[in-house]
Amino acid sequence: MGELLPVTTLEGGASFYAYVARPAGKPRAAIIVIQEIFGVNEGIRRKCDSLAASGYLAFAPDLFWRIEPHIELDPDVPDQLQKGFDLFGKFDQDAGIRDIEAAIKTARAALGPDGKVGCVGYCLGGRLAFMAACRTDGDAFVGYYGVGIDGLLGEQHAIGKPVLLHVPTADHFVSPEAQKAMHQGLGGNRHVTIHDYEGLDHGFATEMGDRRDDAGAALADGRSATFFAEHL
Repeated sequence: MGELLPVTTLEGGASFYAYVARPAGKPRAAIIVIQEIFGVNEGIRRKCDSLAASGYLAFAPDLFWRIEPHIELDPDVPDQLQKGFDLFGKFDQDAGIRDIEAAIKTARAALGPDGKVGCVGYCLGGRLAFMAACRTDGDAFVGYYGVGIDGLLGEQHAIGKPVLLHVPTADHFVSPEAQKAMHQGLGGNRHVTIHDYEGLDHGFATEMGDRRDDAGAALADGRSATFFAEHL
C-alpha cells in the first residue's frame, strides 16, 4: 500500500503529488510510473505496488495536476474515456516532461547519490517515456503502446540510455504506417529495442479491464522486468 507524497517542480514554488510505493527492504532502484490519459488510477497504483513488491521504489506522478489534480478515470466507462481524451487535449507535454524530471530528481534523492532511476509509461505515458529518454537524465526507459512516437524520431539523437518499446501490431491508435516508421527510424539506434505483439491492441498490458490480454501482458511485463534488472 502506497502513499501520496509531494514533489517540488523544477522551477520551485509549486508542488504536485505522486503515489509512492516502497519495497520492504532497501530499494534496488527507483522507477517512475507514467500514467495513461486516465490519471493515477487504480491500475497505475497497482503497477507501482507490483514494482515495490519486486524491490523497487515506485513513483507515479500526477501529471494532470495543472488541469485538474487527482484524476482517476475508468477507460471502460464511455464518459470517463471521453474525459481522458479531453484532458489529453489540454495537457502540456513539455511541462509533463519537466514534472517527470522532477520526480526522477526526487526519487534519486531518496535513493542516495548512486541510486538509479528508470521510467515506464503506458499510452500517453509510453510517449512520455520516449520523450523522457531524449530529455531527462533517467537511467532506463520502457514505453508500452506509446502514441505518436513516429513524430518524435528527430529527438532520438539525444538518447544515451537503454530504451525498450512494446508495440502491439493491431493498435488502433498507432497505424501500421506509424509502426513501420518507428521500426525504420529507430532500427539503427543501438540504445533502442522494439518488441512487437502480433494481433494485440492498445492497452493490452493494463492491470484490469476489457483491454487487458493476460498472455501479452505477462510476456511484455516479463521483458520489462528483465530489462530493468539489467540496467538499473
